[in-house]
Amino acid sequence: MRRIIFMIALILFVTSCKEQKSEKSSIALPIEVSKPIIKEVTLTREYPGYLDADATVNIVSRVNGTLESNNYKAGSRVKKGDLLFVIEPILYKNAVTQAKATLETAIANLEYARINYKRIEQAAKSDAVSRSDLSQAKTKVDICEAEVSSAQAALETAQQNLEYCYIRAPHNGIMSLSNYSVGNYIAGTASPVVLGTLYKDDIMYAYFDVTDNQWLRQQQRPDIIGKEDYIIFSLGEDQYYTYKAKMDYLSPSIETGTGTLRVRAQLNNNDRFLKPGSYINVTLPYKKLEKALLVTDASIGNDQLGSFIYVVNDSNIVEYRHITIGNLVDDTLRIVTEGISPTERYVSKALMKVRNGMKVSPYIGNNNL
Repeated sequence: MRRIIFMIALILFVTSCKEQKSEKSSIALPIEVSKPIIKEVTLTREYPGYLDADATVNIVSRVNGTLESNNYKAGSRVKKGDLLFVIEPILYKNAVTQAKATLETAIANLEYARINYKRIEQAAKSDAVSRSDLSQAKTKVDICEAEVSSAQAALETAQQNLEYCYIRAPHNGIMSLSNYSVGNYIAGTASPVVLGTLYKDDIMYAYFDVTDNQWLRQQQRPDIIGKEDYIIFSLGEDQYYTYKAKMDYLSPSIETGTGTLRVRAQLNNNDRFLKPGSYINVTLPYKKLEKALLVTDASIGNDQLGSFIYVVNDSNIVEYRHITIGNLVDDTLRIVTEGISPTERYVSKALMKVRNGMKVSPYIGNNNL
């Protein structure tokens, strides 16, 4: 009898547990959903590149002599016309003084020759001197005129060499370390000697290479963004620093070895933060989509068949759906070109909690756009 009562109690307990489990399983799981965003999107491609200054000028010596002074601090900014180096000008000052004296002598000789020629020319009219004397006087004038021209050229050369002793900045910019210390002998006459380098960095150029096939595909699109639009480049850890630049040059020929085109973009460097030689990441816009369909990138899964998304139908049943995806937009959104319509809802969070055919209780999240 006791055994029968025990069996009846056990049956009642198991039945109660099944009923409670059935009640729990009938409760739909709350799941956050979103609808695709439709907006205009500019498609871009990324390329590695580097920065270079507007002008990189080697400051050279063109004369011989001892380096007497270095008038700038390494790494400092200089203005156009600032005195940078002085190379032993005394010898060239003496050369200028000598050239001036030579010119003055030549001018005096020319004046005497001209006066003598006029005297002989008057005498020749009365046959007081021979035609040979007149010809010699005229030749003497010509020789003196040539000597004056030669002396003038020598003076200009001497003055130019003296100017070369005082080396000035050709642009505004920043100077490198000097290659020579004060007191070193500089032999710049035979071959120019580089004393330092000036970087004109108020304007910078970004250089990068685009493959010819990519460029041709871009040119064939009717909605291609032209060269006059701005491009973006970034640098630093995690590409933290971003700048806008304007494309101003496209190579007229394709490099046969690499199949690429050299592209250059210009930007202002008013704060002088950017440095020549920096490696950068260039983002080049190439196409506009007026009505791109976007979903959150985190809501997309991947398996052996490709990318998929969970769509919630009108009956609140989850559907496993393969999709075709495109570019990432604003770091969080992904373009979808096939697989979902603008009016459908998709699971935007908790993808691991849902499965195909599951009934859910969808709700719109706070971050739904």
